[in-house]
Amino acid sequence: MHRPDLLIVPGGATRVGLGLWNSLPATLILEFGFFIAGVVLYSRATAPMDRTGRYALWALLVLLTVLYLGSLMGPPPPSETAIAIVGIAAWLFVPWAYWIDRHRRAAVA
Repeated sequence: MHRPDLLIVPGGATRVGLGLWNSLPATLILEFGFFIAGVVLYSRATAPMDRTGRYALWALLVLLTVLYLGSLMGPPPPSETAIAIVGIAAWLFVPWAYWIDRHRRAAVA
């Protein structure tokens, strides 16, 4: 997605990137495509053991989608501190996802 600014090796001169951030439609198609593919793979590979395993997963997915769309349509962050706080708060998604995963089991093939 990045513009060509990612180094192949530290200190090297070669920088790579697809530059898709220059095209909002291409970025949205690819990012939502990867997100949907991940959701489909996970939901087919696991099955809910209880109501928590069913509804908490969809609540997380809805919230992530709303936050992503809000980041696209909302105003830019007011300060670097706000970006840092949101970045640190994003770590709360890790225990939430772990809790959800504890309420799901591997699906029978």
